[in-house]
Amino acid sequence: MIPAVQTCQPWNTGRKILFRFFFIYWILFIAPWTWFSVIPGIDWLMQYYYQALDWLVGFMNGQLFHIREQLVPINGSGDTSFGWAQVCTLLLIAACGTVAWTVIDRKKEYVRLHYWLCLIVRYNIALVCFLYGFIKVFHLQMPFPSYSQLATPLGDLLPMRLSWMFMGYSHLYQGFSGALEVLAGLLLLYRRTTTLGSLLAAGIFLNVAMMNLGYDIPVKIFSIHVFLMCAYLLVIEHRRLIDFFILNRAAAPSVLYQYTPSKRWMKAGKNVLKLAMIVLGLGFNLYNSYNWYQSDATNKTLPPLQAGLYDVTSFVLNGDTVPPLLNDTLRWQNIAIEQNNLGSVGAIDTSLWLRYNRSYFSYEPDTANHAIVFKKSQGTGDIACRFSYEQLDSSSFSLRGRRGKDSLFIVLKRSKRSFPLAERQFHWLSERNR
Repeated sequence: MIPAVQTCQPWNTGRKILFRFFFIYWILFIAPWTWFSVIPGIDWLMQYYYQALDWLVGFMNGQLFHIREQLVPINGSGDTSFGWAQVCTLLLIAACGTVAWTVIDRKKEYVRLHYWLCLIVRYNIALVCFLYGFIKVFHLQMPFPSYSQLATPLGDLLPMRLSWMFMGYSHLYQGFSGALEVLAGLLLLYRRTTTLGSLLAAGIFLNVAMMNLGYDIPVKIFSIHVFLMCAYLLVIEHRRLIDFFILNRAAAPSVLYQYTPSKRWMKAGKNVLKLAMIVLGLGFNLYNSYNWYQSDATNKTLPPLQAGLYDVTSFVLNGDTVPPLLNDTLRWQNIAIEQNNLGSVGAIDTSLWLRYNRSYFSYEPDTANHAIVFKKSQGTGDIACRFSYEQLDSSSFSLRGRRGKDSLFIVLKRSKRSFPLAERQFHWLSERNR
């Protein structure tokens, strides 16, 4: 009989030191107490935790790291100066904690504590799998290229936006990627399939991390850490994996995830924790993603504008007609109207949000008064333009109003320009490379 791998491997000094370091670091990085912030009152308590963490990171950066004089908080980017300062802070705490723990504690092994660490790590990976998996299954993380993006020259796009459009173009590929993540999460929930789930998740998140590195996607810190969590679970079982995959011999059974509580209340608590992970991770993310999908499917553009690309056939600024010169970046050349009342202008207009050499906006129509407002599309809600509109025919309309101190009169006509990429072409049989 092959002995169980957990009981036949004694804890040497190096293993105990590494365990102490990773125990402190993973617990601080994962912060499992934040999982239950959906419970009333927990979110109120968490604000003090985050305030203390922000203060500590700022203090350590000012005293030791000096990454930036003024740290930028984590926003749409997870790789801000605060994000890197936080990682450095946690690493330093884990290193100092390991030294103190080693001096104070002379225990031989940490079998039960290691069980709980592995439980927290694998549940955290599962939650990440469900979060990102379901939004991919419903094609929500990377949307299909918008009219604004289709009208943007390829060379104006940043690598991240290019990768987002690549993923968003194919619902099939994005859904397949999400389904694999959900499958990995399901496998990680059950101890008998945890090793298989760790292998699948490691492959998924290694690819994600390399994509983030290769396309400069600002989620490098997070994706690398999730892959390292998968690697941590696999390294623990390296002897079994080597026996099975490389040496072609019987692998020892693992009791790493086997734990029988000694008391009834502990067993009940363990079952409650498992149920909570299933509800929070699987049910909650599925419910939210489906609601988002339903909302996205029903949220259409408001009249009078319909989604599409419109050419600016006439642009009158302060009473003067501006000709449509190709090298004129200030005159509005076209307007892209997207779903969900967003859009962009083919021009460099500083009153709007500049991105990829286009000017983005959100809009709110007032059909009763035939008016429409363009807002700076960057979450500020600042009003950039006010127009009255008139429907000229089925494919064109006019806008008359003001942009700051300037008066504008604009005539828009639905563009006849077609985008082959938007045709979603697919061929089983291809006689040539198109």
